[in-house]
Amino acid sequence: MQITLRQFEVFLAVARAGSFRAAAEVLHLSQPALSQHVAELERELGARLLDRLGRRVALTEAGRVLEDHARRVFATLASARETVAELAGLKRGALLIGASTTPGIYVLPQLAARFQERYPGIALRVRIANSAHIEDQIRANELDLGVVGGHESRPGEECLAKGMRDELVLIVPPGHRWSRRREIAPNLLGAERLLVREEGSASRQVTERALQHVGARIGATMELGHTEAIKQAVMARLGVAFVSSHAIVGELRTGQLCALRLRGHRIRRHFHVIHNEARTLGVSGRAFVDLLEDAGGSGRAPVSCGKVPTGR
Repeated sequence: MQITLRQFEVFLAVARAGSFRAAAEVLHLSQPALSQHVAELERELGARLLDRLGRRVALTEAGRVLEDHARRVFATLASARETVAELAGLKRGALLIGASTTPGIYVLPQLAARFQERYPGIALRVRIANSAHIEDQIRANELDLGVVGGHESRPGEECLAKGMRDELVLIVPPGHRWSRRREIAPNLLGAERLLVREEGSASRQVTERALQHVGARIGATMELGHTEAIKQAVMARLGVAFVSSHAIVGELRTGQLCALRLRGHRIRRHFHVIHNEARTLGVSGRAFVDLLEDAGGSGRAPVSCGKVPTGR
């Protein structure tokens, strides 16, 4: 008997889900059928791949080695499909993009609309999660492209391009003692509760690095899992926060929020485009990267109450 792609597929599903039951639901197969596929694969390789721990399973050392190879096999197959699909140009196909919260909500919708206008035959889908989760999905070959902020490449992924620029600015509610300022000294931050994103958020990581760089001492903090929740909390005078300039354009125009910078330091970043390093980028993916790069120079950070400045 030879190893089959179906056996690899079942093995990866069980490894990701951590149980036969959860994997069976994903693959729409019975648990006995899954167990048979895994048992046949173990017999063919002459090694135990999974340790059964009650209802859960854990990868053995051999299982961890095989998991990496199996992912690469499916990445190669995906590249083959994309290469064949290129024969039809950009008239048909599919593209699955993962995006961290800020680019996914405030940047990609307009780019997606432009992409679909140019290439109506490409079925475009976008998944939104924090940066850490998007990177995990890229390394697991579950996405064609990822768009994240403040990114440093890790094993299993490759940074293709730096896309649109971004700046994180400090937001406060109207009437706050800082609301009419354009900048504040970093040492004043300790007097305010700082609202922050959850662990795994690129915005949080970039902010923490910047505050450490300027030697700012932070007092009380509160964690909220979404930029929209943070904006609402600032409006409710629960605290102040650093958020992307792309996320507050509407609130500045209506006077619901005010924005300013740290004196002597601007918190800048790019939105990076990443993909699985084992895959060949298809024409639809390249077309989307080109579109994102074309938009790369736009966007200056607002730094006042109800105004979008035009100066440097």
